Amino acid sequence: MSHNTKKTLIFSYGTLKRGFPNHTLIQDLITQNDAVFIGSYITDQTLPLVQGPYGVPFLLDFPGSSQHRVRGELYSVSDTGLEKLNDLEGITLGHYERLLISLRSENDEVEAEAYYGHRSFAAEMWRKCGEKGFDAYTQEMAKDYVKRDLRPKDRSFRDYINFFCTSN
Repeated sequence: MSHNTKKTLIFSYGTLKRGFPNHTLIQDLITQNDAVFIGSYITDQTLPLVQGPYGVPFLLDFPGSSQHRVRGELYSVSDTGLEKLNDLEGITLGHYERLLISLRSENDEVEAEAYYGHRSFAAEMWRKCGEKGFDAYTQEMAKDYVKRDLRPKDRSFRDYINFFCTSN
């Protein structure tokens, strides 16, 4: 990456991980020198990782409410790369919010940022998922994932999140 570009450490726990549906975005960023893979990490605290509408994974900012520390990957991302990730994650649309997270690997501890399910629906999503989370987003879970361009266009994704959270 360019030396004069600000770099942000981003923890990926879902579809952006290697071998998962949206990793092509990270691969493109790496090719364009806008991202670098740092390594595999796990959250320092236990956090809920759930699956919402269209199989989309959400990390929820409720430390200690899950029994799992979440596994994922750490990337160093340029400002340009961060803009592209923010767009994918729907930051301006209230899908996710980027917050600090403490991580560790076998021989390192680091502060980074992660995309958490937006606080406006996080509690309802946690209840809807039976207050049970996962330690990792797996290939089996990814089979339920529907990419953004293949989802129905009659409603916003935020509408689908709200429907998911309130349906029986």
